[in-house]
Amino acid sequence: MSSVSAKVLNDMDARAAPAAAKASPTIARVLKGDLCTGCGLCAGVADGAVAMTTVAPGYSRPEIQGALSAQAEQAIARACPGNRVAAWHPAPHQHVSWGPWIQTLTGFAVDPDVRYSASSGGAISALLIYALETGQIDAALHVTADRDQPTRNMVTWSRTREEIIDAAGSRYAASSPLADIDAALSQNLRLAFVGKPCDISALRQLATVDARVNERFPLMLSFFCAGVPSHAGADRIIREMDFEPEEVKAFRYRGNGWPGMTRAETHDGRVAEMRYEDSWGKQLSREVQFRCKICPDAVGGAADIACADAWYGGETGYPEFEEQDGRSLIMSRTGTGDALLRSAMEAGAIVAEALPIDEIDLMQPGQARRKRLVAARLAACVATFQPRPAMTGLDVGSAARQAGVTETIKNWLGTMRRIVQGRR
Repeated sequence: MSSVSAKVLNDMDARAAPAAAKASPTIARVLKGDLCTGCGLCAGVADGAVAMTTVAPGYSRPEIQGALSAQAEQAIARACPGNRVAAWHPAPHQHVSWGPWIQTLTGFAVDPDVRYSASSGGAISALLIYALETGQIDAALHVTADRDQPTRNMVTWSRTREEIIDAAGSRYAASSPLADIDAALSQNLRLAFVGKPCDISALRQLATVDARVNERFPLMLSFFCAGVPSHAGADRIIREMDFEPEEVKAFRYRGNGWPGMTRAETHDGRVAEMRYEDSWGKQLSREVQFRCKICPDAVGGAADIACADAWYGGETGYPEFEEQDGRSLIMSRTGTGDALLRSAMEAGAIVAEALPIDEIDLMQPGQARRKRLVAARLAACVATFQPRPAMTGLDVGSAARQAGVTETIKNWLGTMRRIVQGRR
């Protein structure tokens, strides 16, 4: 490497890893490599020594505020998804892109309010409501819109059907659902956790050093994740609507239809909407943080059940986003998840039918492409002497063999260029 490139990398590392982070070798390494997902796990286990803050252009990042105990550092090193990603668990079936599975289905919530409010077919919301109403859980821990800043997120506990429906819909912004995980583990409750795949990974890994996790969280649900955009993306959408962020009192990224409109309402009653293909496709997708671009498990492979949009394909073979009745892709991945899904279907909470696994390629082509290019992007991290998460048992190598030579080289070079230029 040239002396100029080395200097750029050294300068970049100095900016990315503030001196305070030296109190935790794991957090320092993760920040140096821009590997943080913002999940909040480190804050949740550090007994006040770490707090989550927002950094430009609008991502959640840890800030060291005190000395970490050896126990906290051990938990962070074990569970932080920027340091280590949970391996897929054994299942009857496993796909290099779509992970372990018992059943793969397409379906929707029978309750029309649930189906309409949710981002796709309402499967996750219907499963939560069913688990609550049958006494399998006492509450669901998940994310909803921040009351004071509606484009942002906050963690909520839902205990009723109405609370779950009120919080339904995708939230394309930074969230730290594990920032108070110790408080949740201290409750004598049976909880469902709904989070991004990286959040589920962190919770699964935490279970290896904290026995309370499996006791308190008998159910973990996730979804296919295209990455976490910054707050700047949502602010740009609002300005495209001719509003200013501080004018907005309510904001939905999606939902109330499928895929549903991005909708903003101001304090003085003005309303504006934007199509999903414009809000996500032209704005938010450009703001995804670096760690998401090298994610080896964006499909929730560590969850009990993972759901996604079961997009219908257009003539080009890629999904079409015309408004229609919502339809969920549903994958049960563990015996616990499969038992819940079967029971919910038998009770009439969800209607679903089997889907051949290879048809997911047509519904989620972007996910398939990212998985086969993870290895190339990780190789760029190696070539530029940057840290990367440990990720074994996730079929990264097998997926890479499905990539074309041209797209592999292009992604390797492109990722190296972005790292050296500090534009990750």
